[in-house]
Amino acid sequence: MKEFKTAFWVRLSLINLLLVALMGILMRYKIGFEFPLFNQKNIQHAHSHFAFTGWISQTLMVFMVHYLQQYATQLKVSKYVFLLRAHVLCSYGMLTGFFLQGYGVISITFSFLHLILNAWFAISYFKSLKQVKQHPAKKWFTTALVFNLLSSLGTLALIYMMVSKHIPQHQYLASVYFYLHFQYNGWFFFAVMGLFTAQVSALNFAFPQEKKVFLLFSISCLPAYFLSVLWAHLPVWLYPFIVAASIAQLIAWLLVIRAMRDNSNKIKTQLSLLSRYLFLFVGTALTIKFMLQAGSTFPAMSKMAFGFRPIVMAYLHLVLLAILTMFLIGYLYTFNYIKKNILTTTAIISISAGVFLNELILGIQGIAGISYVMIPYVNELLFYIAVLIGASILLLLSSQWRKVS
Repeated sequence: MKEFKTAFWVRLSLINLLLVALMGILMRYKIGFEFPLFNQKNIQHAHSHFAFTGWISQTLMVFMVHYLQQYATQLKVSKYVFLLRAHVLCSYGMLTGFFLQGYGVISITFSFLHLILNAWFAISYFKSLKQVKQHPAKKWFTTALVFNLLSSLGTLALIYMMVSKHIPQHQYLASVYFYLHFQYNGWFFFAVMGLFTAQVSALNFAFPQEKKVFLLFSISCLPAYFLSVLWAHLPVWLYPFIVAASIAQLIAWLLVIRAMRDNSNKIKTQLSLLSRYLFLFVGTALTIKFMLQAGSTFPAMSKMAFGFRPIVMAYLHLVLLAILTMFLIGYLYTFNYIKKNILTTTAIISISAGVFLNELILGIQGIAGISYVMIPYVNELLFYIAVLIGASILLLLSSQWRKVS
């Protein structure tokens, strides 16, 4: 069986993360300072779509293929290498298209091709998983891919609206939130939990409630979508299901926390201090996410959250940066997918500091916005934080090529 070159794909993912950061820096510079070149909305689309496809999805797919190489009996690596190459090329096409023209011929074409590749990857992966004997991560990866396919309906709806040039506001927002929900809380989260579960199993950590956790998260994911569209005047009978979904997810997460607490001695002996710090960082961010999610079932809090852009941005970056990006970086470091040296350690600590400061400032800006209080120099601060994160990612990337004792 041909070997899958995970190290190459990991480095490519880090390059893509740097591109995401550069887009973020450019956006922040245009907000904080006068810079007439480029369209801000186009940069935003390029930044967000490439973060989803070129960084998070690409990296998750790489790890999932690596998982197959470890556990599948007869894996056709060449097929997945082709799919990953096609996927990253589509991601670059979307990045270029959105940056140059926003929703236009280039970006829509590559977005549609990306949907086809997602379906191709999912079908291929379902078949390959049949070669894997009973393993706790299988069901997480299967469900992750199902939700990834489901999120495509949101993208298709958006493509149809853009092509037809008929864009009703409520349908547009509902489609955007449909896509975001089943990416963030479906595809991304379940794939991350699959990776987490696989390593928990490999390290022989006790996780007796794992099946119950999976059941709670999988059943609650669909009704939890409606938390994002409470503004749409939903039928009253739906509300109890929405509340139950948010409570179920909070309970499931508390079961994960209890399992990790019960394995605290093994964690201390088998994971380094930096690894423990990173996963504590991610765990804290996830706890905040699930608490905010439960709180958003109250109409007043939901109205506040969706009524102030900085709060929406803080939440989106909580998931994208503090949870997903920091988990992937922690996973890369902990399980030796990247070289470990003083530059690596410095870079990772700096990235986490930048992510924390970004969330802090966005949160303060959002809370101040509720009282209509303007915070001076907040946009400049966010720009400098974006530069810190970008420079730290560049340092992390350079640490993988430089020889440091």
